[in-house]
Amino acid sequence: MKTAIWWVRRDLRLTDNQALVASAASAEQVVPVFVLDPALLAAPDVAEQRLAFLLEGLRALDADLRARGSRLVVRRGEPRDELARLLGDCSAHAIFAEEDNWPYAQRRDSGIARDLPLHLVSGLTVHRPDAVLKQDGTPYQVFTAFSRRWRRLPLPGPTLAAPRRLVTPASVVSLPIPAEPTLSRDVPFPPGEREARRRLTEFTNGEDAPIYRYGQERDQPGTEGTSRLSPYLRFGMLSARQAVAAALAAMDAAPDASAQQSAETWLQELVWREFYQAILFHFPQVLEQSFRPELRNVGWRDDEGDFAAWCAGHTGYPLVDAGMRQLAQTGWMHNRVRMLAASFLTKHLLIDWQRGERYFMQHLVDADPAANNGGWQWCAGTGTDAAPYFRIFNPVLQGKRFDPQGRYVRRWVPELADVPSTTVHQPWKMSQQEQRAAGCVIGRDYPSPIVDHRHARERALAAYRAARSDR
Repeated sequence: MKTAIWWVRRDLRLTDNQALVASAASAEQVVPVFVLDPALLAAPDVAEQRLAFLLEGLRALDADLRARGSRLVVRRGEPRDELARLLGDCSAHAIFAEEDNWPYAQRRDSGIARDLPLHLVSGLTVHRPDAVLKQDGTPYQVFTAFSRRWRRLPLPGPTLAAPRRLVTPASVVSLPIPAEPTLSRDVPFPPGEREARRRLTEFTNGEDAPIYRYGQERDQPGTEGTSRLSPYLRFGMLSARQAVAAALAAMDAAPDASAQQSAETWLQELVWREFYQAILFHFPQVLEQSFRPELRNVGWRDDEGDFAAWCAGHTGYPLVDAGMRQLAQTGWMHNRVRMLAASFLTKHLLIDWQRGERYFMQHLVDADPAANNGGWQWCAGTGTDAAPYFRIFNPVLQGKRFDPQGRYVRRWVPELADVPSTTVHQPWKMSQQEQRAAGCVIGRDYPSPIVDHRHARERALAAYRAARSDR
């Protein structure tokens, strides 16, 4: 019987999987394989909880495959060597895999394709990066123009059904899926395609679906106003096309104009994901340096004490600290707070955005190289479509606007649980009597601000102006 290999990478799903469909169409037998790459497992930016989420996702995928008469084959080693062995073991004629825009993956796949019958297919994004170009064939560097072009392109067909049955040779040897690390109970993301599809349905289906309130609630960290689908998109337990199709269907079924606008706002966030994937594809150097040449020599302070305080959630600014503590405990952080935390590190503390980017990669369950880099460069003012360098979030005003009652802050910074709402975002303004009444003495139970907002703003503006003038 003719045999093909489906090389599983960032597509841990059976539904709408173009690499799997191509494998099954080319052969009577399909060998699904995941290769544990030591170069990735030992990388300095590996997050333990992200790895645990991946491993449990592999177990879920294996269970789904077994229900269809197949199974997941696991190998460990350099991918080229392991795939070459597997080709020999099962006499396969081809390897099919989903494209990846990460520079490491591009180099790896190019090398393997020179020696082995590797066929790459679409699936990471709805539209491939080289399909969303200007009329002169150059890539977009501004999101608004990219989005307009992206929206004009036809969607590439309906989503694909999962195969009802797959035949996999019983003789192919597999390693067990590693038992460690294990996923913490504090991580609010049960892995697997089934959970991803359930969440997507719950978020987008029905007249009162949360997607219809997304526009109003997405910036409120104390409210469950987001889709919580990012880890599933990160590992392909849900395809980009499934998410976009659900957004478009919700827009069509919206009960009123406001609901339709909210659904379109979520679709726009999915287009941001496509934009950052395109930027990484066309400009891989963004992982090594600022996109904007004039801001590659900012005079970063890189104070180790300030960086440690930021990491620990001890800056004295409650909304920043709440986000950093949520990240440490759960492997996730609300997106509005991610922007504030990133802005605070780069603008208030004047610490290189690459240190923050690396820290997020080391802790986030949903960290994707393209989106993480794009978000950090946006906040630092150094990237494409970046917030201007002179836009500096005021952490107190951000707290008052997006967490007015302090619900989010109280959950993640319990020292402030009994601080009145009027001062929960600037507790240092409480009198000594109020501090004692609230059980939160500033400097003892909760730190004083490590930097003054006005001073930090002026210092950041001076550093950015100096970098621009040096060119």
